[in-house]
Amino acid sequence: MPRPDLLNPLFKSLKSMKGVGPQLGALFARFFGAPDGQDAVVLDVLMHMPSGVIDRRAQNGVAYAPVGSIATLKLHIDEHIVPPRNSRAPLRIKAHDETGEITLSFFGARGGWVEKQLPIGEIRYVSGEIGFFGREKQMTHPDYIVEPDNLSSLPMVEPVYPLTHGLSSRALRKVIASALDLMPIIPEWTGRDRRTIMNWPGFSEALRHIHAPQRPSEGDIVSPSRMRLAYDEYLAGQLALSLIRETMVKSSGIARRVTEEITDKVESALPFALTDGQRLAISDIREDLEKPTRMSRLLQGDVGSGKTVVALMAMAMVAEDGGQSALMAPTELLASQHFRTLQPLAEKAGLKTVLMTGKMPASERRTALAGLADGSITIAVGTHALFQSGVEFDNLGLTVVDEQHRFGVHQRLALSEKGHKTDLLVMTATPIPRTLVLTHFGDMDVSVLREKPAGRQPIDTATLPISEYERVVGRLASRLAEGAQAYWVCPLVEESDVLDVVAAEDRFTELKKSFGDRVELVHGRMSAAAKQEAMARFSSGDAQILVATTVIEVGVDVPNATIIIIEHAERFGLAQLHQLRGRVGRGSARSACLLLYSEPLSETAKQRLEAIRQTDDGFEIAEKDLELRGQGDLLGTRQSGMPGYRIAVPDVHKHLLEMAHDDARAALERNPGLKGPEGEALRSLLYIFRKDLAIPLIKAG
Repeated sequence: MPRPDLLNPLFKSLKSMKGVGPQLGALFARFFGAPDGQDAVVLDVLMHMPSGVIDRRAQNGVAYAPVGSIATLKLHIDEHIVPPRNSRAPLRIKAHDETGEITLSFFGARGGWVEKQLPIGEIRYVSGEIGFFGREKQMTHPDYIVEPDNLSSLPMVEPVYPLTHGLSSRALRKVIASALDLMPIIPEWTGRDRRTIMNWPGFSEALRHIHAPQRPSEGDIVSPSRMRLAYDEYLAGQLALSLIRETMVKSSGIARRVTEEITDKVESALPFALTDGQRLAISDIREDLEKPTRMSRLLQGDVGSGKTVVALMAMAMVAEDGGQSALMAPTELLASQHFRTLQPLAEKAGLKTVLMTGKMPASERRTALAGLADGSITIAVGTHALFQSGVEFDNLGLTVVDEQHRFGVHQRLALSEKGHKTDLLVMTATPIPRTLVLTHFGDMDVSVLREKPAGRQPIDTATLPISEYERVVGRLASRLAEGAQAYWVCPLVEESDVLDVVAAEDRFTELKKSFGDRVELVHGRMSAAAKQEAMARFSSGDAQILVATTVIEVGVDVPNATIIIIEHAERFGLAQLHQLRGRVGRGSARSACLLLYSEPLSETAKQRLEAIRQTDDGFEIAEKDLELRGQGDLLGTRQSGMPGYRIAVPDVHKHLLEMAHDDARAALERNPGLKGPEGEALRSLLYIFRKDLAIPLIKAG
């Protein structure tokens, strides 16, 4: 369905607006992140929120204007004091009002334009910051100079916007004012009752309050207008995710018959008892599988909470109904680890399992492909290559995706199409705050594992400045002599000219001087074979220290490794530090994590290191991480670059997200085809907030 005509003015190129030439248009395109070859549009400037306001309403007179404040003064111009030629002194304009005298200073003023704006003997309104020089008040480079008849052109409450090099605030405000004039009358998607209860204006009115405020409070981050727009942004995102959910889940699935015949065998083969959290997650999954709709569930659990076993139980349930399962991991390393965990347990339950990797001999691959095609192999473990052409399943019933943050909603949709009415279970070891769960996984049901299996030892966490390196090496040597193994994590692969950070390769060379062949190196730029070889030496115990980058964040499980040293810990996000720390503490022995930092530490870095030292609860850490870093990428390996919001601020507006989540689902339940005036308004919402990729998913009829 095409975009409604009434929205076309919002999608006009900024270059079509008066005063925006090719140069300014190109600057806007870069600033607003327009796709290559496309112009920024009117909507881009309207969605660009102010970072604050300047209040110019104070007109108390020179004598009563405090130094450092913004004041608007009605001045009589008395004298021009022009500096000598080639002097660096400013042009000074002497002026007064009925309360006192002031000097207006202009550095580098040439051409007589100041004198023309401030003629001697005339009255002018001047607005700017009050300073002090010598014994008298002054205003350096006033922001505004206007004639008395033109006072209405001076913005008494002026929004302040984030800018980029080459873009002046005045030019931006001018374009925004023109954009507001183009605002069409947009159908209302928020009910009158909601607007009344929340004291919210309409959408267009809210934008006007933000960009042309009459009072400073109108532009505040918690003002009714800003709250309304934040809710709208959340609602658009949640509506898009709900449409994806409808496409994946509400489409007909298979009501699977769970007999417990195989699941009982798997459970009896486990060397430990299932936790209460695991039992609850398994119960959630069973309930999903027995419904005639497709499962779309996110299983999030802290490091070591036993997600893989829950996944195996899900695959066993599907096998009881004659279906196959595929477990997809982001790396061959992690796929191999899953296979080593699953295969012996599955075998005891009579389930044939295969590991599909790029390094498989051709004969083994042919056998595996034949087994998947004829149904004799029940479980396939591998990377995304499992879903390439040439891999055919006899009856794929369940897809399990590990490390969910690497696969977005579009990948989820694509995976769901492999097989016939395939159920989907995705897993992540990154505890995700509820705010971000709703934001990025609002199309999915969620199960959470908080408990650790019995017998897991706590990890002792300490911090130490990097200047104590020699002492650290000495303590490490004594632990290695006792048979321990250690990870040593560095932020970079090679020496950087920009960051004063010891690279992994340099640290590897340094540690070899002390420990010789007992040290191995792993980083992302190595070949898969070289990484595998180094990891194998460490896993077998032939190497006692593994120097690595964050490539070990996922996919390394060595129970004998009881020490992890993270160098320049202040450069890592909290969630990532927690993830790395989870590489140890996998066995029954007590483990230690040492965070080495470079001095001096910023206040945020201090809070981050203190938080990781005080708790090992991943969910508590995730909430703290969100608090400290706002909208950063809490799910990605670099913890940056996740699409954020232009209007909503998660830690301020998170209560609105819950509301938007419920409202989006309710809207689709009562009007699945988004028909009539309500449907038209909600479609407009999706276009305005650039979620229109979801519109083709709207059900016809």
